[in-house]
Amino acid sequence: MALLSAVKMVLAGAPPSDMDRERALLRRARAGDPAAFRTLFERHAPAVWRFLRDLLRDEAAADEATQETFVRAHGRLGALRDEDRLGSWLLGIARHVYLESRRSRGVHVDVDDEEHASRVEAVLPTPTPEDLLLDRELEGLLAEALGMLREERRSALLLRIDHGLPYEEIASVMGWSLQKVKNEIHRARLQLREQLAAHVGGRP
Repeated sequence: MALLSAVKMVLAGAPPSDMDRERALLRRARAGDPAAFRTLFERHAPAVWRFLRDLLRDEAAADEATQETFVRAHGRLGALRDEDRLGSWLLGIARHVYLESRRSRGVHVDVDDEEHASRVEAVLPTPTPEDLLLDRELEGLLAEALGMLREERRSALLLRIDHGLPYEEIASVMGWSLQKVKNEIHRARLQLREQLAAHVGGRP
C-alpha cells in the first residue's frame, strides 16, 4: 500500500516546496499582483517587525518602520537578484529604515571599543545568548544587555541568533566582509555574556 502511494506521488509529481511557492508569489508580486504581495507581507512582516522592535525598542515605532520597509520593498522587487533570499533582503531594507530613523532623530552612533572587546575574551563559558533567548525569566535582562551593544554589532547578532541567517547573508545585509561578520558576532556574544554574568552566575 505504501509502495502504491509512493508510485502515485511520483506519477503526479512531488508537491511544491514552500520555497517554490514563495518564488511563485514573488514573481506574481513583481507582475503587479497585490494579493501575492499581501501574502508575502503576511509571511515576512512578523520577522521584520521583531527585528525592528529589538533595534528600536519601541513597538509603535516598529509598526511604523515595518510598514515603511514593505512600502520600499514593493517598489524595489525588481532589484532582488536572488529569489531565495527574500527574507534577508527585507531585513536589509528594515535596517536601512532603522538607520534613517536614528539619523533623523540625531541619535549618536556608538563607536567600537576594541580595547574593551579584547578584555572580555575570557568571560563566562555558559550559557550562550541562544540559551538565554529561550529563558523567559531573563528576557528583560537580555533585552537590556542587547541595548548596550553598539548598533551594528547588535544587528548582526540578532540576524544570526534570532533570524537564523547564515554568515554569508548577514554579510550581504550589513555590507561587510565575511570575516568582519564573524568577528562582530563573536564580540557581541562575549559582551552579552559579560553583561549577564552576575545574573547567570547565581542561578542553580
